[in-house]
Amino acid sequence: MAGKSGSAPTTYSPSPATHKKKRIPIADADWVRPDNRGFYQCRPAYLRTGAVSTAAGSAYAEFGNTKVIVSVFGPRESKKAMMYSDTGRLNCNVSYTSFATPNRGQGSDNKELSSMLHKALEGVIILDSFPKTCVDVFALVLESGGSDLPVVISCASLALADAGILLYDLVASVSVSCIGKNFVIDPISEEESYQDGSLMITCMPSRNEVTQLIVSGGWSTPKINEVMELCLGACSKLGEVMRSCLKDVVTDLKE
Repeated sequence: MAGKSGSAPTTYSPSPATHKKKRIPIADADWVRPDNRGFYQCRPAYLRTGAVSTAAGSAYAEFGNTKVIVSVFGPRESKKAMMYSDTGRLNCNVSYTSFATPNRGQGSDNKELSSMLHKALEGVIILDSFPKTCVDVFALVLESGGSDLPVVISCASLALADAGILLYDLVASVSVSCIGKNFVIDPISEEESYQDGSLMITCMPSRNEVTQLIVSGGWSTPKINEVMELCLGACSKLGEVMRSCLKDVVTDLKE
C-alpha cells in the first residue's frame, strides 16, 4: 500500500539495567546466548504495515531470524456470525512456509497455534463494531527463528490496527525460556530446544492487562511472578515500538 512505512530495527528490554552480557555458569560450564544477547535483552525488532496490498490490513515483523507476515481480510459477510449472535466473528489461521526451517515438518501443530492466536486476539477486538460479519487473520511464518507464536501475535495485532479494526488496545507478546537456573527472554530456536520450561504472556500494554498466559514445565509461584514481571516490562517496550510504527504511517500519509 502506498504511504505505508516501517520502523527501524529496535532493541527493547524490560529496563536499561537488564542489558548485561556476562557469562553465567550452566551445568558447570560458562554459557552465553548463541546470539550474544544479554539474558534479559530481546532481539532487534523491525515492523512494517501495508505489506500485502490486496488485504484490508497487513503487517510484516522481523525479530532476529524470525520473520512473519500477517494479512487481515474483512469485515465481510459471515453466515456463521449471523446464526450465533449480532457480534462479529474472528477467524485465525497460522501456517509455515515449506522453507521456514530445515527441520520444520509434521511436528508443527498449526491448528493449535491458530487456536492460541485466536485466544490472544478475541478479547482485544471490539466485536460489536462489526455485527454479523467476520474478520479473517492469516499469519504466515516465513522463517522460524524461535519465539514464533509471540511474534505472530504481535504482528497480527499490528495488522488488525492497519485494517482499521476497532481494538481496545494493541497486543504485544513475549516469551521466556527457563534454562538451568536462568531465564532468557525472547529465546531463539536453539535455546527453545533445550529449555526446561517456558512462559509466554500476551497483554494489552496501555492497559497492563494480560489476555493470555501459557506455561509449560515446572514453575514455582515465585518464579512465575518474577518472569511475568519481566515479560510485562518487555511487552510495554514492544508496545511502544508498535505504536511508533503506526504513528510513522500516519505521518507519511499527511506528507
